[in-house]
Amino acid sequence: MSAISVRDVWQVYDGRVVLERISLEIKSGSFVAIVGPSGCGKTTFLRMLMSEERPSRGTILLDGRPLPDEPTADRGVVFQRYSVLPHLTVLGNVMLPLEFLGSRLLGRLFGAARRDAEAEARAMLAHVGLDGAEHLYPAQLSGGMQQRLALAQALMGKPRVLLLDEPFSALDPGTRAEIHGLTKRLWEETGMTVVMVTHDLSEAFRLGTRIVVFERLEPERGTRITFDIPLEGRKKPQEHRTPREMHILTQEKSPCDRIAVGGRPSAWSAATIIPISTPAKAAAGRP
Repeated sequence: MSAISVRDVWQVYDGRVVLERISLEIKSGSFVAIVGPSGCGKTTFLRMLMSEERPSRGTILLDGRPLPDEPTADRGVVFQRYSVLPHLTVLGNVMLPLEFLGSRLLGRLFGAARRDAEAEARAMLAHVGLDGAEHLYPAQLSGGMQQRLALAQALMGKPRVLLLDEPFSALDPGTRAEIHGLTKRLWEETGMTVVMVTHDLSEAFRLGTRIVVFERLEPERGTRITFDIPLEGRKKPQEHRTPREMHILTQEKSPCDRIAVGGRPSAWSAATIIPISTPAKAAAGRP
């Protein structure tokens, strides 16, 4: 059974179609990277998986059951902007999910329950490389440390699904590589399903077991899935990429603008990702 089943989902705002005919089966334990141009509805799709929005049409199932109407602990999320509370210490931020789950009325644990939660939070902080920073506040942390904290906080509720909304885009390249390694290790250890939105194609190939491309091919139509590329079961350094993948990474968008293998695309168009069988015709804009 798929961890997430998306069936003919549409999202319409005031008559404007944002997402159109989105159907996707995501296996339990997979790492799905969703890529596409800015404004194509990737974050809207993620918000629907979080139950922050409901689709205008279609259904989304989690382990065969309709998504709850509100966000629940079985779906963790890490945002592009660090999603931790500035008035709580590092330890307080990581303990917070346990306090909410253990004391729904007060949102605070006491006695033995609090000591157990603190021990669990300290173990998680050590696991993500933040041991010794328990007493600090988020403003005292570097960007990489804040994102480690956000990951630790998201994982404390032991979610079945982790949703990532461009969580690494604000990090410098060196720190981003470190957090990539941490994220992949945590995913492999927990076996949870991960759905990540990103603009970085290289990042998608590096982390994902599958890449799903969202594109709006016609201005008056909604975004659709134009490519669904499985990567599971093989290594993905550049020298092992297929011609299809290398074409996606290097296809010209204009005579003076090319997507670099390790770069971040500044803009997308219908010619950015095209079928490998017809590159010349699509790049030239011919039908």
